[in-house]
Amino acid sequence: MGSAKASQDHARALATKLISVAELRKDAVAFISPFRGSMISDTADQTAVVKTEAEITTAVVDFFNPITSSSYAVFDSGYKYMYDRFANTFRYVPLNGDIAGLCARTDINQFPWFSPAGTARGAIQNAVKLAYNPNKNQRDLLYSARVNPVVFQPGAGIVLFGDKTGFAKASAFDRINVRRLFIFLEDAISAAAKDQLFEFNDEITRTNFVNIVEPFLRDVQAKRGITDYVVICDETNNTGAVIDANEFIADIYIKPARSINFIGLNFIATRTGVAFEEVIGKV
Repeated sequence: MGSAKASQDHARALATKLISVAELRKDAVAFISPFRGSMISDTADQTAVVKTEAEITTAVVDFFNPITSSSYAVFDSGYKYMYDRFANTFRYVPLNGDIAGLCARTDINQFPWFSPAGTARGAIQNAVKLAYNPNKNQRDLLYSARVNPVVFQPGAGIVLFGDKTGFAKASAFDRINVRRLFIFLEDAISAAAKDQLFEFNDEITRTNFVNIVEPFLRDVQAKRGITDYVVICDETNNTGAVIDANEFIADIYIKPARSINFIGLNFIATRTGVAFEEVIGKV
């Protein structure tokens, strides 16, 4: 038991270290799977014994709860069973590599600001089965604990069923697509800002910067990444004190597009012969 706890503590410390690196870089996201012992017991004869779903749910939540809140982290719910062609055997492997792969595939096929979850973009490949396939109640418990469930759905296969980051507070940055949108924006706009180094902080330089940034943001808006934006770079934020300090200030306000996490459908039966115009808006 002591060895298992030490291993779990080590796994949690490693996760915390990865998150701290991502936060320091600000251009990367750490993808974390739960401690293997949370759901799988490896025996001496190399047989993997999977625990019960109730045990796994509690263990996964307990593993992630102490980990620091961060929008630069993504937590998933477990392990997949796949064929290892190098060892000619089947084994359980963590899903964090797959979740990172979903984000990379989304970058290639769409844009970073699209959610990697759901049946359209969240299909997990090369998986025979899941070690842990949470039901609806278990998914709700995991999601409230910042853990993105990976589930098997008949007809759809194995799918990422959540797009939360590891950010514990209600915020735009508790969604994967919003965090990745801002990484993309900050990287591109920072490159444009570097071109202003050693120029005069006057109206011409500020106007040039705005004329670079605004078309870029309009393009992102046209591609559904943001709903609205404002760029302020003038004498209101580049005051005399700012200019005398050899600084250049630009304030960029962004309204990110939000992904749908919950869907409500209302089915209403009407009598034969009733015109829809008579009932719509009256129920």
